Amino acid sequence: MSLSKLHPAFKSRMLEELGTVDYQLFEESLEQESVRSIRLNREKLLSSPFASKSIPWSKEGFWLEKRPQFTLDPLFHAGGYYVQEASSMFIQHILESLSIPKGLYLDLAAAPGGKSTLLSSYLGNEGVLVANEVIQSRTQILKENLIKWGLGNTIVTNNDPVHFESLEGLFDLVLIDAPCSGEGMFRKDPTARKEWSPDHVKLCSSRQQRILDQAGALVKGGGYLLYSTCTFNKEENEEMIRFLTSEFAYEPVRISLDSSWNIKESIFPTDEGDFYGYRFYPHLVQGEGFFVSVLKRPEDAYSNEPKKPKDFKHPFLKEIAERESNQLAEELSFENKTFYQLNDSFFCFPEMWKTHFDYISQNLNIRYFGTEIGKKQGKNWIPSHDWAVSILTKPSYPHLELIKEQALNFFRKKDLELEYKSEGWILLTYQQLPLGWIKNLGNRINNYYPKDWRIRNL
Repeated sequence: MSLSKLHPAFKSRMLEELGTVDYQLFEESLEQESVRSIRLNREKLLSSPFASKSIPWSKEGFWLEKRPQFTLDPLFHAGGYYVQEASSMFIQHILESLSIPKGLYLDLAAAPGGKSTLLSSYLGNEGVLVANEVIQSRTQILKENLIKWGLGNTIVTNNDPVHFESLEGLFDLVLIDAPCSGEGMFRKDPTARKEWSPDHVKLCSSRQQRILDQAGALVKGGGYLLYSTCTFNKEENEEMIRFLTSEFAYEPVRISLDSSWNIKESIFPTDEGDFYGYRFYPHLVQGEGFFVSVLKRPEDAYSNEPKKPKDFKHPFLKEIAERESNQLAEELSFENKTFYQLNDSFFCFPEMWKTHFDYISQNLNIRYFGTEIGKKQGKNWIPSHDWAVSILTKPSYPHLELIKEQALNFFRKKDLELEYKSEGWILLTYQQLPLGWIKNLGNRINNYYPKDWRIRNL
């Protein structure tokens, strides 16, 4: 895509914003190749599997020297890392530099899952994330990525922001990565240039305003709201913060920066005082365009603490009684888990967040939660793939380490020729990371990698 395809109105605005010298560098950067980056899942990998350079605002983030073919890397399929934009990883610096308390988080527009996996890692076993996606077709990739990440501390929901009205004041942190005009993606996604127009910016800002109008009340007293876009213009960024603060009580939050990062801070007035925004320009940062602003709810704002219901009632989910739940936990060597059943499949979920889950399940359309363990036949389990790639213990199953080509054949769902004396369920691993299950029947081996996830045409 040539530079002439940039909309004249966009060029004029950016030239005024950046000045002649910086604008020329900005324009040139859009024709350069993006630098790929990954963020490690420290529960699975301790170091980058590629030649790389650390991203200073994310201790798990790395810029890659080359562009690997991730589809042919078993560690990618095992959830060892997530391929994510370096600019977006700044969320990690925000969380850690502010020491934001862990608790119940919401990612309101979560697919495909980059920021959700980041939040999931930050929370660890001290919190739970509701990862919501408005568009139903996109919930599948969100669910898949969170299953591969494997921490089991998420709830995937499929709801419009208006459906969260009854959850006012419930969340310790709400992240709104708002749908936008995509100016920051002009290098990575040239089709975004074709779609851009001043009218499209206005349409996006009206959508963002609607989202903020619904989401502004969801943060509890003392909690945080993170608003981000992948665009540069003030209509979708600073003006949205002005709108938010005109509707809801919020306080400004300033983020510490290292000047060598070349992240540009904006300080802009609102009726409630000065607030702060942070922009990433591709000619200054090894990453795509990004904007983020952080706000804090006053301590005296409404906080919603759900109470344990007398009886758990749900049209599809069945709560496992405490006695049976304790037996399951002992049998599986799980700690601090509660169990539910959906049809004939069992799920486990962090026990300390059970009351919140029960409350959320009454109000939202849940697509996935915790970790699906599998089905039980008598005393035996038919273990799920989700359990295989999770960080949960699997003490009673033998492991079989594969070489790379064997692992890729497993992901292709090809017939596997493996020598293993034990019959029954076997957990396959690659570089000690779980990949999934096979079942050795003696005369043949059944491959239980999910059919919808298999590698095709490679």
